[in-house]
Amino acid sequence: MATATATATTTNSTQDTLALIGRILVAYLFIPAGIGKLMGFGGTVITSASLPLPEVAAAIAILIELGLGIALLLGFKTRWTAIVMAIFSVVTALFFHKYWSAPDAMKMMQQINFNKNIAIAGGLLAIAAFGAGRFSIDRK
Repeated sequence: MATATATATTTNSTQDTLALIGRILVAYLFIPAGIGKLMGFGGTVITSASLPLPEVAAAIAILIELGLGIALLLGFKTRWTAIVMAIFSVVTALFFHKYWSAPDAMKMMQQINFNKNIAIAGGLLAIAAFGAGRFSIDRK
């Protein structure tokens, strides 16, 4: 009869260092974007005008980009943070980078931004899967 065995995963200092560098690089994208949206809230609301309740959408974007960006950087509640940020990245791609309906002059730029958001979501899901490493508040 087969028995299930739980395996513990341990990380070494190289993996922990790479996890930290990865979190820093991803946070480097989100935190300044959140600060920009906060400092230019009116413009963020205008950009969000196609969404229902654009003020609420802008506030959510700031919370995710700035608040969860800092949480990711510090490695706090990293797995859940990364999942929420991945969902946000995909939703942002679908609502704001519609390259399939963009004018020809903007099609390539929108497709690049769409693909960038999808790739960022993939990286965030990898962080969610493997955790923040020892150099984090979570220490996992």
